[in-house]
Amino acid sequence: MFNPQRGPYSVGISYFAEESAQRSAVQYVAAPVFGPQEIESVLTRVAHDPGGGLIVSPDAFTVTHRKLIIDLAARYGLPAVYSERIFAAEGGLLSYGGDYVDHFRQAATYVDRILRGEKPGDLPVQQPSKFQLVLNLKTAKALGLTIPPGVLAIADEVIE
Repeated sequence: MFNPQRGPYSVGISYFAEESAQRSAVQYVAAPVFGPQEIESVLTRVAHDPGGGLIVSPDAFTVTHRKLIIDLAARYGLPAVYSERIFAAEGGLLSYGGDYVDHFRQAATYVDRILRGEKPGDLPVQQPSKFQLVLNLKTAKALGLTIPPGVLAIADEVIE
């Protein structure tokens, strides 16, 4: 699920997800939403597919409406993966995404370099280098899911 107006890069993520799903023999259905009134219809549709789940793309729309998304995913018994820790902290099943504190540290070094006279155009573009996996065991239990010990071992944070 994503809002192409609030996170235009989400369309690219959707294409990547579709390609990955094809290689894994998983059915992928893109679910663009443009308003909060569309969220429930998307989750209702996904919930009717046996073995369905939800991947919520990072954009301003999904973050703004996270409570509604989390609550509806719980109501429909949908396992959902989010990109930001706040979703798991507020009741979502799990999140996996960049560590924003680390991103800001990296940005601070660039600010320092620019203030010391380097030209911004000469600085290399950096990709995130640190990611966080956050699991919410209370939500997993409510969904009837058992998180394998290996996954628990690699999680950066486990919410109980």
